Amino acid sequence: MHILLVEDQTDLARWLARALTSSGYVVDVMHDGLSADRALQSGHYDLAILDLNLPKLHGKDLLSRLRARRQTLPVLILTAHGELSDKVEGLDRGADDYLVKPFELVELEARLKALLRRHQGHDSELVSCGDLTYDKKERVFRLQQELLTLTRREQAVLEALMRRAGQPVNRERLFSQVFSMDDEVNPEAIEIYIHRLRKKLERSNVAITTLRGLGYLLEERHAP
Repeated sequence: MHILLVEDQTDLARWLARALTSSGYVVDVMHDGLSADRALQSGHYDLAILDLNLPKLHGKDLLSRLRARRQTLPVLILTAHGELSDKVEGLDRGADDYLVKPFELVELEARLKALLRRHQGHDSELVSCGDLTYDKKERVFRLQQELLTLTRREQAVLEALMRRAGQPVNRERLFSQVFSMDDEVNPEAIEIYIHRLRKKLERSNVAITTLRGLGYLLEERHAP
């Protein structure tokens, strides 16, 4: 899951980005509203965490621009402004949730998971492709009922493919789900993680197929 964190307090932004990255998210950090607005126009994010008192463009105006473009990604406002009028205006402008600083990290992560579940629109917590299952609540994969051990980036690639099982996902989209803007890597690095995942899925009836010009496809293999 790729998150855009918009926070002008650099120490808080650094700490929060590190904490979310350790929880398996890919995090890009912006410190002003205009930079965040340009980043959001790419459409590659799954969720945004938004402060309000931002330089160059206020968070509420950034939110209004986002919704005016009919972008539907969930937005959580994270701010020191806890007055009821601030909450009401933020939600009226299109925010999906509102959390007041100071906050507990465990609550923030619980809210992020809830927003992502609602946005994905799946009733079940479990998603399956062949004998591979993904528990969205726990964020774990099981292969033939056994826990599948994955690195953080392998997990990110497989999550992106699992969410669109049966449909091709292009390399650029996969790259945006795995690496942040600060990662100095070539998009071809995705091939490394695809190769590793194929090794781990060898004993299953699930395969990652390369479709030239389209990307990668996670699908169930059927016996000949």
